[in-house]
Amino acid sequence: MSAKLPPNMLLKYIFSRVGSRDPSVIVGPSIGEDAAIIDIGGGRVLAVHADPITGAVEHIGWLSVHIACNDIAVRGARPKWLVPVILLPQSAGDKLVDEISRQMDEAANEVGAMIVGGHTEFTLGLSRPIISVTAIGVADKSRIVVTSGARVGDAVIMTKTVGVEGTAILSTDFRDVLRGLGVSEDVLKRGREFIKKVSIVKEALALAEAGLATSMHDPTEGGLVGGLAEIAYASRKTIEIWEDRVPIAAETRIIASALKIDPLKLIGSGSLVATIPEDRVSKAIEILRALGVEATVIGRVLDASDSYVVIHKRGGGIEKVTDVYIRDEIYTVWERLQGK
Repeated sequence: MSAKLPPNMLLKYIFSRVGSRDPSVIVGPSIGEDAAIIDIGGGRVLAVHADPITGAVEHIGWLSVHIACNDIAVRGARPKWLVPVILLPQSAGDKLVDEISRQMDEAANEVGAMIVGGHTEFTLGLSRPIISVTAIGVADKSRIVVTSGARVGDAVIMTKTVGVEGTAILSTDFRDVLRGLGVSEDVLKRGREFIKKVSIVKEALALAEAGLATSMHDPTEGGLVGGLAEIAYASRKTIEIWEDRVPIAAETRIIASALKIDPLKLIGSGSLVATIPEDRVSKAIEILRALGVEATVIGRVLDASDSYVVIHKRGGGIEKVTDVYIRDEIYTVWERLQGK
């Protein structure tokens, strides 16, 4: 299964080889940053991001749009234009193409973006579809938010619950396995409905427009823990959280328990993670709740120490996260259960 390249490989082979450098690029390739930011003049910037969907099948079109748009919105930019690359197994027919394009159209309409180009092909050797979407948005230069902006003393808040995207994927693509492990049909049905919660565009834009967040991040691979580690790495800080403060939906908890995986490390799009100055937390939560989005304070930002994330475990122990990239639990499930 896929996983991000390790930091040392990125630094050696990727970030050092970017072609002709352009001074209008405010934020370019770097670990933990969600999207490039390019100054286009007149006090405006472009936010540009590409993201592949490789760990889902049934909802791949829907996810491909929303996941890419989430990474634009956490910059404080509204997603406007989408350029997808759709790679299909050679066995794919009209039904799959129809389903993917319908999902992408519905998702694009939901966030107010347009698909303006891209590429499609039948690809030799693929067993399931892969979609990578490049999303582009526009924002005022004065209100952009970067992942690296977390400050010592900031509170760490998260919206909704952990593992939103992962719960939807597992409930859909592994429903037969989960039934066999004793998960009820009612739980699986509710879990599949989590797919409608994966967008964080409205809440990210609301915090950016209010100027409340010092940093924002969409916790994709590695879930909440992975997202926090990337904020800490980019900001050169340590983030401390308390496990018993982290909201976990009943469906996620049941599915994670059945599969023996950690819900805090399950792919987490649908939950916005933000760092907020302590004296502005109440205002941030008020704004989010006015949108119908629950938010929870789960931790705080500290000076850098010997780890990126310190987790105070529910049972009283402490887990220290020293790697910036966390292996997502969904890949563990794919490897363990694929074909069952």
